[in-house]
Amino acid sequence: MKQKRPATLAAQALGWMDETTKALVPPVNVATTYIRDPDNLYRSGYSYGRPDNPGFRLAEAVLTALEGGRTCLMFSSGMAAAMAVFLALRPGDHVIAQRVMYWGLRNWLQSFGREWGLSIQFVDTSVNGAIAGAVRPGQTKLIWIETPANPTWCITDIAAAAGIAHRAGALLAIDSTAATPILTRPIELGADIVMHSATKYLNGHSDVLAGALVTAAEDEIWGRIVANRTNLGAILGPFEAWLLLRGMRTLSLRVERCCRSAQKIAEHFVDHPRVVAVLYPGLPNHSGHAVAGRQMRGGFGGMLSIRVRGGEEAAIATAARVQLWKRATSLGGVESLIEHRASIEGPGSPAGPDLLRLSVGIEDVEDLIDDLDQALASGN
Repeated sequence: MKQKRPATLAAQALGWMDETTKALVPPVNVATTYIRDPDNLYRSGYSYGRPDNPGFRLAEAVLTALEGGRTCLMFSSGMAAAMAVFLALRPGDHVIAQRVMYWGLRNWLQSFGREWGLSIQFVDTSVNGAIAGAVRPGQTKLIWIETPANPTWCITDIAAAAGIAHRAGALLAIDSTAATPILTRPIELGADIVMHSATKYLNGHSDVLAGALVTAAEDEIWGRIVANRTNLGAILGPFEAWLLLRGMRTLSLRVERCCRSAQKIAEHFVDHPRVVAVLYPGLPNHSGHAVAGRQMRGGFGGMLSIRVRGGEEAAIATAARVQLWKRATSLGGVESLIEHRASIEGPGSPAGPDLLRLSVGIEDVEDLIDDLDQALASGN
């Protein structure tokens, strides 16, 4: 039989069925401790709920299949997942990180990451030659990219970055939260580790905090990442894992709908008199459009940003006038969100003061356009 496509893998949760009851929906397994065999072994594979738990095994298996990876680890949040990668490095290791990236991780790298002893170098990875120019032979151990990158949605060439990393003896890790495995499978393009803030599209309903890492190989650094999850206790709770798996089963439908709507919204507002620029890789004038077209299939994502004419005051006022879009942080849920990112990220944010970030949900796209149209027009 042919290899199943992502939509089928996700919808059927790899065809899971309870062998005893024939149930198609997995149970919530809340156990924290397990019986030891009479000879003192744990043949079930489980000993205690912190290092491992059957509650998140199926969610990990589904995401592993979607990403085409070797194995997966679920974490209590996206930040916990990302930190586990960096904490697996050694003090003194050189890291190349993307300048435009999730602000919480960037701030952590600038503070605790450097206190940990890592040598962090931020570069614009979307610019040709920037990564190669930053490599320190024998010292660079990790290159961390995010594409499309929050909140400007710039694009980094994954295959090119992987080639540079591997020639330098380094690993390439990618935050693929915005793309999801429905649009991009970074491991196929050479990435070693794929990270997701599973709170976002994978869950898709704004009711779970979760993170995930998928690896191409169970190597030494992956072993240290596994140990970090165990030792730090950054595990996903069983009910959260159950909710995450439930959300992942509709991932393909939600991502496809969000992509279509985001493309239509971007095209509608690109020439709007109250909009300075629309930042969306699906537009031909986007600097990363060609690269995104090669490494994203079926759409360019459900995230875009607009720069509002009139600067910060006009942008904040526009967000205040929306009625359907929700003024809230996060992204990837079924509801559409709008946010003035500079207010959240503070000094050093790559988001200009005129930028509004839009997370497109699954509402009727014409209603979303009408609402944003009226919010912009009311500023005249």
